[in-house]
Amino acid sequence: MARIALQTSTQYLVLAAKPDGGRTFGLRRARDPRHLNDQLRRERLVALKTWALPQWAGGGDSQVSLKDQSELHTQLAQLLTRGVPLVEALDATSKSVANSTAPRVERMRDMVASGTSFSDAASSVGIFDPVTTSVYRAAERTGDLGGAAKQLAGTTRRQLRIAGKAGTLMVYPAIVLSISLLVTLAMICFVLPKIGQSIKDLGTELPAFTQAMMATGVFLRENALWVLAGVMAVITLAIIARRALFLVVARLARSTPLLKDVVVTQESARFFTVMAAMTHNGVTLADALGVAVGVISHPKLRGQLTTLRNKLIEGGVLRTLIDSVDSLPLPTRRLLMAAERAGDLDSAFDTLAADMTEELERKSERLLAAMEPILIVIMFLMIGSLVVSIMIPLIRATSAAVQ
Repeated sequence: MARIALQTSTQYLVLAAKPDGGRTFGLRRARDPRHLNDQLRRERLVALKTWALPQWAGGGDSQVSLKDQSELHTQLAQLLTRGVPLVEALDATSKSVANSTAPRVERMRDMVASGTSFSDAASSVGIFDPVTTSVYRAAERTGDLGGAAKQLAGTTRRQLRIAGKAGTLMVYPAIVLSISLLVTLAMICFVLPKIGQSIKDLGTELPAFTQAMMATGVFLRENALWVLAGVMAVITLAIIARRALFLVVARLARSTPLLKDVVVTQESARFFTVMAAMTHNGVTLADALGVAVGVISHPKLRGQLTTLRNKLIEGGVLRTLIDSVDSLPLPTRRLLMAAERAGDLDSAFDTLAADMTEELERKSERLLAAMEPILIVIMFLMIGSLVVSIMIPLIRATSAAVQ
């Protein structure tokens, strides 16, 4: 089998002329200047000046986004199932993905045209994760690349929905707490000291709490640069230790009421989505389990599924082994046992992937609904404490004036 040496792409800063005579700046990733000019020509641009960025500035070959992967699977499914040759399908697909992904698809096209298998080309350019590559490799053995692409298109759409829900659960509280923190800092640094000083000038003694809040605000305002440097240092340390922090957060998430159910459902949806994609394309159950377990981060669920796979390889009965995976809900285990007896595990995995994705949406909505009052309480503690520190001396000043 002929192979092409993998070429790494380079990031270019481009000054180009537009058809109307205007100028445009932009970043493009290409294998070499000739490939860069071909890209610009397709966009009806003419390169006036190009600068090749160093590897550290260009960011290297970044990971292909799940959105681009979904688009690639969808385009390949539509073209291959209609009889379009693979090389032509890849050429057409390269024009429908993002500019940062197009060079990789074009490299795949060139490798396939020279005799490399599709799965080997995909593995070489690093456009897919190992799970997806394994699905395509299995599909090549059965001669159904189009069917595999169609199945993977549905899989990535589910994964996008799962990722979107996870992002919503993280972004919503982050935005609310960030706004609360900014409002609190503005009040404690600028509003509270002025009001407190005005009340103090009237001869009213300030409570100790108000004085402490005023001192904190004055300190933050007068040492803003040092405080900012400290915050940046903390952020830097968090980035360096992000893996350890992620493990701590994940451990807390797995033990927090409501949130732990969402985590298990998300892991289960991801697992069944991968199993559906692999078993539909001829991958044996043991091999599919070996790959799908790798996408699970929940320790208990991952450990039980690993044990199930090992015992299955040793000759265990699947329906008995499934019942021992108590991390999965009882109805899910019963469905898998019934499907195993009927010899229809492929459909069961697909059904469970869809059901788990819908269940994840419902649980995420319930979690967001439960988080709203908690966030309101946190906002009250942050902003309400400042309001109280202002209101107490105002009430005292008013009472003194009346007397």
